[in-house]
Amino acid sequence: MSDYLRLMRAGTALARHDVILPAAYQSRLPLPARVAGGVMRIFGGGARGRPGERLARALEKLGPAYIKLGQFLATRPDVFGSQVTIDLSRLKDKLPPFSAKLARAALVEEFGLDEANRLFPDLGPPLAAASLAQVHKMETSGGTRAVKILRPGIEGQLTRELSAMKRAARTIEGVSMESRRLRPVAFTETIAAAMMRETDLRLEAGGADEMRELSETSGYFQVPRVDWDRTGRRVLTTDWVDGIPLTHPDALANPAIDRVALANDITRGFLTHAIEHGVFHADMHEGNIIITPEGKVALVDFGIIGRIGLTERRFLAEILWGFLKRDYMRIAEVHFEAGYVPSTQSVGDFAQALRSIGEPVHGKPAEDVSMGRVILQLFDYTQTFGMEMRPELVLLQKTMVQVEGVARAIHPGHNIWNASEPVVEAWVRRSFGPEGAARLIRGNLHEIANRLKRLPDVMDRFEASLDAPATPTTSPRRERFAPWWGWFGLTVILALIAYAGITDLI
Repeated sequence: MSDYLRLMRAGTALARHDVILPAAYQSRLPLPARVAGGVMRIFGGGARGRPGERLARALEKLGPAYIKLGQFLATRPDVFGSQVTIDLSRLKDKLPPFSAKLARAALVEEFGLDEANRLFPDLGPPLAAASLAQVHKMETSGGTRAVKILRPGIEGQLTRELSAMKRAARTIEGVSMESRRLRPVAFTETIAAAMMRETDLRLEAGGADEMRELSETSGYFQVPRVDWDRTGRRVLTTDWVDGIPLTHPDALANPAIDRVALANDITRGFLTHAIEHGVFHADMHEGNIIITPEGKVALVDFGIIGRIGLTERRFLAEILWGFLKRDYMRIAEVHFEAGYVPSTQSVGDFAQALRSIGEPVHGKPAEDVSMGRVILQLFDYTQTFGMEMRPELVLLQKTMVQVEGVARAIHPGHNIWNASEPVVEAWVRRSFGPEGAARLIRGNLHEIANRLKRLPDVMDRFEASLDAPATPTTSPRRERFAPWWGWFGLTVILALIAYAGITDLI
């Protein structure tokens, strides 16, 4: 019942902003949904703006869990389209700060009274407050520190809201065969796991430390050092970064800053981390980028770290290299080799679709050549060719669009293709040359050896499963009537949302 009440609250907010069951989709909806949508629009208040803008405003009003949901939805252009995801990427993650008294209580709970007083003797006022945590500045004998503290009770609040979201996803997947290709339940589970990981700041500290090591090697970014003595599950302390956030109007006011080099560093640093190491900062918006007095790029807030394996890294590099060289057939073959496009589809037809994406931008001025647009159009073909979307690639795509937007904000003439070419070319040459072949053979031999070591245990479990009696997993009757129950549940939810919206306005 509590899940349904929360869904009613969310549905009412979405209805007021004409997001849920909008008029533009009337012809595609079943009769109960059309009726519910019409009733909600009558009491919707005349929301204005594009659908993505209306959705972003509604999510901001619903609070922390839904703000985070919006940030994840911005990674799914294959579901919502490129314009909606671009609007969602601008969603504002700002909330009023909680009191200094509650901040001190959180420190005492994490470290104990004596240790909290010793480690945090003079905690300054909050300087920034977001949906999950806020940041304080503090002076220590070892230098200035940034102290990030989780909001009180945020874990319980997220758990309750995520329970409602999971119920909504199960209902949608139960009534819509088409939705199952997009796997809303699996996507919601991924969102829930990622959100709850962000409430353990020890994990963020580990990601920050890993990114610092990579950045010291590549030289493109500066990352603050973690103060491990002052870090726990609900508190993260790092060195303070001197500089101006890229969101500030004066961030690039220093005439000594080389904007061209700075934009290139953003692009090449991200691609070096992703392609060379398979690890990248997955939330590279302007608020998490600080321009230092020396004109360098510093990264903060490592709550979301993206990871891709060697197969995905080769996939990314070959796609970028293919578009750079206009080799559309090779790009198509890479998609089929990786299993992202079903073998029942035509390689030639997919290459033809890729040509329609790449050729319009060939030879155009830098400001008209967008890697983000190319990738978003590539994702638009997911339904046409039955592509199965991988969460790690979606997160990578979202970050690439963010990176391009940041680089263009620094230098409007930035050409992300030209900036990425040296990184991609170097990796392709190493990976497909003698060194890469030797590394691939060594990796395959290592995997074979590991599988042989596990073989006796696997055979024992297999023999045990043959001896165990078979048990039915699902009742045929339940399987036959599941879609009807799903439609009934969806109709009840929509009716309750419409009723809640009307009574709330009255």
